Amino acid sequence: MGISHYIKEIGRGKDGARPLTREQATDLFGQLLDGSVSDLEVGAFCIAMRIKGETAEEMAGFLDATHARLHRIPANAEGRITVVLPSYNGARKLPVLTPLLALLLAREGVPVLVHGTATETKRVFASEVLALLGVPTASQVGPIAPGEVAFVPTEVLNPGLKRLLDVRRTIGLRNTAHSLVKLMNPCAGPALLLSSYTHPEYVVSMAATFALMGSHALLLRGTEGEVVADPRRVPQMDLFQHGERVCVQEAQGGSLANVPDLPKEIDAASTAAYIQAVLAGTLPVPHSIKQQVEHILRTVSAS
Repeated sequence: MGISHYIKEIGRGKDGARPLTREQATDLFGQLLDGSVSDLEVGAFCIAMRIKGETAEEMAGFLDATHARLHRIPANAEGRITVVLPSYNGARKLPVLTPLLALLLAREGVPVLVHGTATETKRVFASEVLALLGVPTASQVGPIAPGEVAFVPTEVLNPGLKRLLDVRRTIGLRNTAHSLVKLMNPCAGPALLLSSYTHPEYVVSMAATFALMGSHALLLRGTEGEVVADPRRVPQMDLFQHGERVCVQEAQGGSLANVPDLPKEIDAASTAAYIQAVLAGTLPVPHSIKQQVEHILRTVSAS
């Protein structure tokens, strides 16, 4: 059928564009994921939405289409809540410590799903660090046992979603898919999604989407786009249960009293060695990450 009639609505510029209904957004994004539209239409969609911005209704529709097409992670036999860590930004100036968060949670008996893909060529990604820590890249979906960390690439969850993420390499701009992967729930069973934002204005739109979707999620300002708390300062953390929002952690104010002993290099080997030292107790867990782990454990044990 094509999506040109949708592009006509969303492509009228920032002030002239018209929002889509949730049903229209579901149809449009489903066609994108199914690969049934031309490359030109895909590019037009990405640019149009980049200029216009997504409404909560549109993002809910995009998520509806995505969830209907995901190869979902089956529930584990124990019925434990799986903690979901999207990891798409990687390390730019600070080491990527999403693997540390994952392994700290697993040590407490939590099933942990990390999903992601490399979206840039000059960053270090969680998958590289996890591989050095003995967590392989999965080639298919399967249940995640309590105390286990699984890394599942985006293309295993849905190849069409990976194709949309890769459009960035062609046009040089992030698109709707980069926001969507931080909001989607790839699990068929009970799950707690960790989600992060980089700019304050995204808090409003992400919170509205979680409310509309009735999500179970923990939202915080992440570290360079990753869902792990900044090791230098405790961020605000908001918990969503059935879409209802409550602040469970206030942001740390004032100047930094001390800075954790982070690795000076951000390469995968240095990061993996640091994580191993923290897990062994040779180095302390950064306070902000320790707080994040405590909030997650409290949430999954109460659910």
